[in-house]
Amino acid sequence: MKALVIGAGMMGSALAYDLAHSDGVKKVVLADIDFDRAKNSADSIGINVEPKKLDVNYYDDVVSMMEQVEVVCGATSYNHNLLLTKAAVESRKHFCDLGGNMDVVYKQMEFDEKAKAADVLIVPNCGLAPGLAAILGAGGAKHFDVVDEIHLRVGGLPQHPIPLLNYQIVFSVEGLINEYLEPAEVIRKGKTQKVKSMYELEELEFPPPFGKVEAFNTSGGVSTLPKMFRGRVKELDYKTIRYKGHCEKFKTLLDLGFASSEPIMVGKSVRTAREIFQELFRKKLPTNGPDVTLMRVWIRGTKNKVQRTLSYEMIDYFDEKTKISSMMRTTSFPSSVIAQMIVNGTIKERGVLPPEQCVPVEPLISELKKRNINISETLA
Repeated sequence: MKALVIGAGMMGSALAYDLAHSDGVKKVVLADIDFDRAKNSADSIGINVEPKKLDVNYYDDVVSMMEQVEVVCGATSYNHNLLLTKAAVESRKHFCDLGGNMDVVYKQMEFDEKAKAADVLIVPNCGLAPGLAAILGAGGAKHFDVVDEIHLRVGGLPQHPIPLLNYQIVFSVEGLINEYLEPAEVIRKGKTQKVKSMYELEELEFPPPFGKVEAFNTSGGVSTLPKMFRGRVKELDYKTIRYKGHCEKFKTLLDLGFASSEPIMVGKSVRTAREIFQELFRKKLPTNGPDVTLMRVWIRGTKNKVQRTLSYEMIDYFDEKTKISSMMRTTSFPSSVIAQMIVNGTIKERGVLPPEQCVPVEPLISELKKRNINISETLA
């Protein structure tokens, strides 16, 4: 198998690493607009990775590079995913991406018939949340005769939090602020609705050393679950996990307009408060400390007329051996596994399907366990 990874940032590098170290993958092409970044990443991985320069704005170049492999993984901005989907269909290659914006995902899904005609599978939203959490939610629901509730809770955190926000940058600042600002889609009392992000604060408890943490509404993490389960469940939601106190402090900054898109004059240039806020965030918050990812997904329903709760839980740490962060591992490794599952025939569907609609839970959990990403399952 030969794979192409587009984007050599944190997530793309981790994706290429996992593919390169997987049985059956003979070669990984790691492409980026910045060749030096691709080369440095390829050199650090050390085996089976060939760096290439690629500007995704040159469509013919994208198609040409896709034609040389069996499967393509997108790890660049979600703004490119629609173009990459079109190129994958034209080149007749399977394609996975890390998603991040539901408007883009729904536009990708409009290529469903063309993808089927090309005999390929396009899988958007293959990251952590959206991605892994939604796969567990949808897969877990299959264990019940009647499903009442699906709840997803995920958070990437520093192992050693530093006040005031008790947070470090574990993925793009733009993506983080977008999750905090955009409305969250939920199902409440059986009806789909939009609710404000950074509201509905709740308390969760994880084993030591974490103890009590908080979770609040954020956008994007449910992927297509609200459409899948509309009319079938009473409650469905996604919330982001943070250390206690984070929500109140960050929400205060947003309420004061620090992430506003309103233009302001800075010297002789026009900027937005959000652009300045993002720059300050990058300068002031740590980026390289050891991180941890917490995830809890639970589904409540009825099986054989008995009320049960099925729970999945994951606590994943920074990998000291490979120096790959937990957020990189838990976001990128599922996409690598899904890409391989498509090529080896574990996933047989064709068209455009988010992972919660086509990825089998048990094989995914098994493959992640081989990578020391352990997801426990409890039925009570």
